[in-house]
Amino acid sequence: MKKRRLKPVTMKRHFFVWTLTGLMLIGLLGLTSMSLSAENPWVRKADMPTSRAFFSTSVVNDIIYAIGGSVMSTVEAYDPGTNTWTKKADMPTAREAPSTSVVNGIIYAIGGWTWTKFLSTVEAYDPGTDTWTKKADMPTPRELFSTSVVDGIIYAIGGWSYSALSTVEAYDPATDTWTKKADMPTKRGYFSTSVVNGIIYAIGGWDGSSTHSTVEAYNPATDTWTKKANMPFAKLGFSTSVVNGVIYAIGGYSSVSTVEAYDPATDTWTKKPDMPTGRWALSASAVNGRIYAIGGANDSTSGSPLAKGVIEEYDIFRAPRRLP
Repeated sequence: MKKRRLKPVTMKRHFFVWTLTGLMLIGLLGLTSMSLSAENPWVRKADMPTSRAFFSTSVVNDIIYAIGGSVMSTVEAYDPGTNTWTKKADMPTAREAPSTSVVNGIIYAIGGWTWTKFLSTVEAYDPGTDTWTKKADMPTPRELFSTSVVDGIIYAIGGWSYSALSTVEAYDPATDTWTKKADMPTKRGYFSTSVVNGIIYAIGGWDGSSTHSTVEAYNPATDTWTKKANMPFAKLGFSTSVVNGVIYAIGGYSSVSTVEAYDPATDTWTKKPDMPTGRWALSASAVNGRIYAIGGANDSTSGSPLAKGVIEEYDIFRAPRRLP
């Protein structure tokens, strides 16, 4: 049987269809690639040189400073722009579970634990000179508390000192003095705070017997607390960061990979893409719309640091708007 030969016009038509099909496939592949990218907002970055848990991070001039943790004095600085780490001057007092906050470009490392006692120690770090200075002690020695800054005042909230605390104390770096404030309604440690529009949101934590999903908002202007919508999962030892007025709660025990976003404007929570490396006792900081989840412990009650100081970047602009 003779093979049918396509006429030139038919061959041209087929070539056009094949070409169009190829272009459509390339386009679809491109869209698929874009879609996959949009659904994959987490990227692994250079490991922190010193693996640790129960430490604190703060940002000055787009550089993240990882301070203390696992009863050490180590300070290491991460530059997201170059994806590199640099060793800095050790903190004078080695400690675990301190809290750090920034006022006028100075990082204040407050409280913590030394395996033998709870600390009230306050030390100030100047990244410009790579030096530390002793400051007035916090009135209540404690660890596993959280600090946040509103109008240049640092608020030290809750924490642990043989039992869960509800204590709130405010530190004014300008006068190097502390002032007692209204107690947080729910006693707890292992929680996290973040600030949106001058209001401090205290989220989750542990009271010694129960893990909390509790959210309470503190207004420094009126020295009052207000109950807010609970987070979806009760957890402890997670970290929060703010991007575009939304608070992201990352990791934590025992839902170690979960990420949830809280919008104070609507008092609602939304599920976000899981963090690739499940962990708790980590610290997270935001730089230029990206959140960096750093270090931490694996999913065990021992709180032993991860084998590596894992750092993963979460880009909210690549993330889908909503997950089911």
